[in-house]
Amino acid sequence: MPKSLAFFLLSLLFCFSCARKNFYQPSALTDPGQKAAIAAGNTPDSVVVTVGRHYKKGFLQNIFFGKHYRELWATPVKLPVYHMAEEKGGLKPVSLGGGFQTTSLTLKNKEDRIFVLRSLDKDPQKTLPKSLRGTFLVNVLRDQTSAANPFAPVVLPALSEAAGVFHTNPQLFYVAENDSSFGKFAPRILGKVMMLEEKFDGEENIIPAFGNATNLVDSEKLLENRFKKNNHHFDQQLFARSRLFDILIGDWDRHEGQWQWAVYENGAENLYKPIPKDRDQAFYRFNDGIITWLASKAPVLKKFQTFHHHYGNLSGWLFNAQFIDARALNEVTREDWLQHAETMKTALTDAVIEDAIANFPKPVYQKQGAETIARLKSRRDKLPDAALKIYKILAKEVTVAGSDEKEKFVVKRLPSGETSVEVFRDEKNSNRRIYARVFKPSETRRIILHGLGGKDSFEFSGEAGKAIEVAVYGGEAEDELEDESKVKGWGKTIKVYDTKRGIVMEKTSETKKRLSSDVAVHAFDREGL
Repeated sequence: MPKSLAFFLLSLLFCFSCARKNFYQPSALTDPGQKAAIAAGNTPDSVVVTVGRHYKKGFLQNIFFGKHYRELWATPVKLPVYHMAEEKGGLKPVSLGGGFQTTSLTLKNKEDRIFVLRSLDKDPQKTLPKSLRGTFLVNVLRDQTSAANPFAPVVLPALSEAAGVFHTNPQLFYVAENDSSFGKFAPRILGKVMMLEEKFDGEENIIPAFGNATNLVDSEKLLENRFKKNNHHFDQQLFARSRLFDILIGDWDRHEGQWQWAVYENGAENLYKPIPKDRDQAFYRFNDGIITWLASKAPVLKKFQTFHHHYGNLSGWLFNAQFIDARALNEVTREDWLQHAETMKTALTDAVIEDAIANFPKPVYQKQGAETIARLKSRRDKLPDAALKIYKILAKEVTVAGSDEKEKFVVKRLPSGETSVEVFRDEKNSNRRIYARVFKPSETRRIILHGLGGKDSFEFSGEAGKAIEVAVYGGEAEDELEDESKVKGWGKTIKVYDTKRGIVMEKTSETKKRLSSDVAVHAFDREGL
């Protein structure tokens, strides 16, 4: 079906089914006695509430736009009522924030530890241009919030622990309409189901699970440090394990903004270990309707993958994390990926999975527990095969970046056709290796080297019958390239991109210069722009 026809059907259906202005309905108490008690100022310790009754639709909507988790959003569940003075030793509101769709309230306790209350439901209006925010398209987007399981975050800590990855510890609460502790933030918070979890930012928020970490930073700070100095490094092995876990649980939204990082100092070296956050999209279910199935086939929407018994399109699971994956997984080998997959497969026993999913609220477990368990077990068993496919996708083109300090890139052509790449810290009193990997021509078609700042050197040597193409981007300072390699055939295997005065080199049979007067020729995206 042409995309234009699919969009027309989508538009037509929503014009009839979602055109009403009051699509959104807040979290709803289902017990009249509890409503009366709160109205009278007598707040109970727990309430029975639906977290999103507006997502429950009729037969036609389910057929065309998917059943998703509509039933769970409309299922009454018993949740504790939030009490500001009692949680985490007593909390105090600090600031209101959130992304384009979520309301987020930052809080602090007496020890200055930071927590955040985040809305379970979404408001996607800000993701649209202002001219479209008053149209039915808002309801189109809001309706697709039902593709997420709202209770998924509460079962993930136990799974994360067994898998060997860091995690937050979310709790669900209902915020009563008569709660007076929120002050000026009350209009955005009261009467809603919210999730409370730690905010791992700053050294005061280090917990025992992070061992001897010295600080907690966001991805923006990590990337700034990593490309400024060459003594800052990703823990690539833990990140690979964490990314495998993301895909196991069907969490497709893992861009760089979805991570915090624990910092570990070892002398002059700084290692950054990943801490996943915002697990809103785990167990995602999207392509179970005619329109959503068609939409999932479009390349621009391939990130909306569904949590099936199988993994489906693995490149879709990787789509949103392309930027951070390229920078934090460029040294992980095929053997590493397989080892992490086998270790995780062994650790996530049937009992671990069953016990973790039992943390769903009871009515949710009764409706969705058995199916979630079955799909997790199936995906666990297929994890090694998925890990190999992930490796192959990431290995096709690999970027190796230096920093704003001086580095030496050493590239060796091996008789097997493989290419060895090593990067050294190039200083008077130190020649420490900071990167090493051997690339296979059957897996990798292009290696990209970025010198960034500093007077970097690129050394090529070795002989081979065939070789992987290497692209060299010298960077801002004046760099040097020396080529003593020999590869059979007529093609040039080394492409050099720099300014006309930015690199010193002699032309050889393997090198091809692509020099420019524009500094954009060696641009490198450090921030995910």
